[in-house]
Amino acid sequence: MNPASLSLPAPAKLNLFLHVTGRRADGYHTLQTLFQFLDIADTLDFRVREDGQVLLRADLPGVSMNDNLVTRAARLLQQHTNTRLGADITLHKRLPMGGGLGGGSSDAATTLVGLNHLWQTGLNGAELAALGLQLGADVPVFVLGQAAWAEGVGEQLTPVELDEPWYLVLVPDCHVSTAEIFSDQRLTRDTQAITLAAFREQGGRNDCLPVAEERYPAIRNALILLNNYCEAKMTGTGSCVFGAFPNEREADKVRARLPATLQSFVAHGCNRSPLHQMLNKDA
Repeated sequence: MNPASLSLPAPAKLNLFLHVTGRRADGYHTLQTLFQFLDIADTLDFRVREDGQVLLRADLPGVSMNDNLVTRAARLLQQHTNTRLGADITLHKRLPMGGGLGGGSSDAATTLVGLNHLWQTGLNGAELAALGLQLGADVPVFVLGQAAWAEGVGEQLTPVELDEPWYLVLVPDCHVSTAEIFSDQRLTRDTQAITLAAFREQGGRNDCLPVAEERYPAIRNALILLNNYCEAKMTGTGSCVFGAFPNEREADKVRARLPATLQSFVAHGCNRSPLHQMLNKDA
């Protein structure tokens, strides 16, 4: 018997590098990136409604509940499957907004995966990922739940197995607009495409970083600080900055040396999304 309610994680991701390789006629940028998940997450509680309404509760100042990606994801799945069911959804926000950790996209993906399960709408992963792409380029990787090499606008995904280090993530006090970064004239848009093998050998960079640093001094300051202890990188279009450590103890040791005024956390890198780990465990 299918449950009437479910509580699921919506995990963070990191972009281990981000190359912007071109710009399409429709304005979207083509890119290459490598996604890995973190074991830190928002949480979504779902309860089935029989009247078809989708009602979201979340404490998100300045965000309309009707415009929220969670609501949009639920309604998109309703329309696509013609289900008469609805849902009460409560979003417990833990991931910073505008931080490059994919929180909104992950919330949308968990909504698609969770409600597909609760409503018994029967879509497979590929079908859910295609729906998710209508909501945002980062949604499919969260739907599919596997660390991935990504191309196109981020939707062409090749599963990969990576080392799973511990990460120290710094959260500068600024909210970065992805649209602003990608519309900035200074953004490099012609980086040569590379292969996964080349990345493993030589590494990569984040083409959005120079623009983000210029616009947001708090990001530059966080990078300078973390570079004292490890190779510091920025995820996505920012603002979060991260570094990898071989174990939790080493990451915690560095975190303890950071200014108390700078928000930060330690999390474990995961090749399999915590969402899918939980669903498979319960299956």
